[in-house]
Amino acid sequence: MSTIDQRLAAYLHRIGLAEAPPADEAGLERLLAAHRQAIAFENLDIPLGRGIAIDGGSVFAKLVGARRGGYCFEQNRLFSDMLGATGLPNRPLLARVWLQVEAGTTPPRTHVLLLVDIEGRKVIADAGFGGSFVPPLPLVDGAEGLTPEGASHRLRQLGPEDGMAGEWLLERAGPVAATDGRSAPHEDWQPQYSFDLAQVQDADLEQCNHWTATRPDTRFTTLHVVSRVLPDGFAAMSDRRLTIYRAGSTEFRAIEDVADYATALRDVFGLDIPVAELARMRIFAG
Repeated sequence: MSTIDQRLAAYLHRIGLAEAPPADEAGLERLLAAHRQAIAFENLDIPLGRGIAIDGGSVFAKLVGARRGGYCFEQNRLFSDMLGATGLPNRPLLARVWLQVEAGTTPPRTHVLLLVDIEGRKVIADAGFGGSFVPPLPLVDGAEGLTPEGASHRLRQLGPEDGMAGEWLLERAGPVAATDGRSAPHEDWQPQYSFDLAQVQDADLEQCNHWTATRPDTRFTTLHVVSRVLPDGFAAMSDRRLTIYRAGSTEFRAIEDVADYATALRDVFGLDIPVAELARMRIFAG
């Protein structure tokens, strides 16, 4: 078995699939759902004082070998590599996230997603958006997709008058509780992120990842963020507040202490991080 085949087999085992789905749109949807339900979105290496490496070997070792999670630059690097191993060509795109952005402000490109080529048809796929579950969508103006928790997503092609600093906009409408808490308090269409189709180089990803992981006073350098897609909902934890949305029912609770935090990581998000490591994080200091 080749190294590529070995890595793909280990990845499929990690996400609970016995074999790779067909290299078509239905297979992509199945692979993405399995990935999002198995591998948590998280930024905990930042408050733990570690760097975020996004080369293929480092990402595979962390998310598959060590059974950790990661954020978009890690998740979509792994997903890109595994899509390529299943026969689906793809490339990264950079995006601006519009959640909780002040009016008149244009956010930087701090998110990466993938553009997948399926028999000449372009489809976006995103295994690394921590805000909610984004389904695969064909790159077509007005394309819509539903997710199991009852949300709709759609793509809209932008014009110069839209002022979203991109060619395409992803929007979501659905349960607020099935997000990571950054959604506006209504279920109508809301912008998630905008992107263009420019070629993205490894150096671009390294630069954006470095900014995201190190710039003071941003979401990823001030908060401890974890989320995971559930078969019928979504779970999210920001610092010591846990939200679990399942089948229309929402549970909120505060995390009591570091032991409770470690239990939530293990039981809800599938992450096993020693209490001694977690105790070093700012939310448990003092």
